[in-house]
Amino acid sequence: MTPEQLQTMVQTAGAARRFATPSAEHVSLGSGLRLVLFLLIWGAGALLGLFFGGVVGGVEVGMGGSFVGGIGGFVVGAYISRIVRVAAQWERAVVLRLGKYNRLSGPGVIFVFPVVDNVRFVDTRLLTLDIPHQQVITKDNVPVMVDGVLFFQVNDPERAVISVQDYRYAISQYAQASLRDVIGSMSLDALLSERDEIQERIGEAVEVRAKSWGIHIDSIRLLDINMPEDLKRMMSRQASAEREKRATITKAEGDRDAAVNLAMAAGTMAASPGAMQLRTLQSLDALGSSQSNTVVLAVPVEVLELARTYAQSKLAEVTTVDAPLPAAPVSPPAATPLP
Repeated sequence: MTPEQLQTMVQTAGAARRFATPSAEHVSLGSGLRLVLFLLIWGAGALLGLFFGGVVGGVEVGMGGSFVGGIGGFVVGAYISRIVRVAAQWERAVVLRLGKYNRLSGPGVIFVFPVVDNVRFVDTRLLTLDIPHQQVITKDNVPVMVDGVLFFQVNDPERAVISVQDYRYAISQYAQASLRDVIGSMSLDALLSERDEIQERIGEAVEVRAKSWGIHIDSIRLLDINMPEDLKRMMSRQASAEREKRATITKAEGDRDAAVNLAMAAGTMAASPGAMQLRTLQSLDALGSSQSNTVVLAVPVEVLELARTYAQSKLAEVTTVDAPLPAAPVSPPAATPLP
């Protein structure tokens, strides 16, 4: 194995791992609100300890009460600040209480009690996953490298969280498997010419399975199809030969049409005695537009016409002389008188 092939395999494996690893979904919008609640409760606990300690035992007891109240406020504030969570407009929170599904909350402020509750935020916007380059064998045994992109949306967050371990990873793997199955059942020519049909077939195959996970497949698009270099060269030669064939056929058809038109023009000129003279004058006008051209008319057109008329008259005389004379009528023999 060459170093280039090894590097390609490492890059492909790294891309697959990045593709399979889910990215962070939740956007923490409640951190500022939790900090404010924590500080308020902490300060309120310290003030209450100072107040009650001062009332009961004076300044020294009040300072101790403030310290105790601060500790209590710190613990209570930390707990209460963990209760308040904020879900964005595009997020839904799946809340599990003691391991069982409890409710679906959001968007806005939600209350999640630590220790007893566990929450999973799900993004309901249109999500995108990259399908990395992977080698696929077509129906006619041609290896190709194909990559694409998958667009999907979570319609049912409850099923997406509960029915499948990691819906992003599951969708990615199922899309790659469907891509191999669909492309493996088609020839190379169909792969190159029917990309829209392939994308629809892959999307339909993934959609059938993704519905049970609460996920809707918007579309799957193929981005690039890489073939071996020798195959690319052969296809290039084939395309060049096909274009040369079309050019030869087009030129032959043009020559044929030109010959037909020239024959029609010759017939028209032969039928009209002045057509040839007009054509000659037109050619002289076209040549005379340039100062570098010098036209020498050796024989006038009238002389040519006179010669042709004389030739036609002589041909008519020869035809008349060579024609056979009409045969003389034969009279019947005279009757012989009987004796």
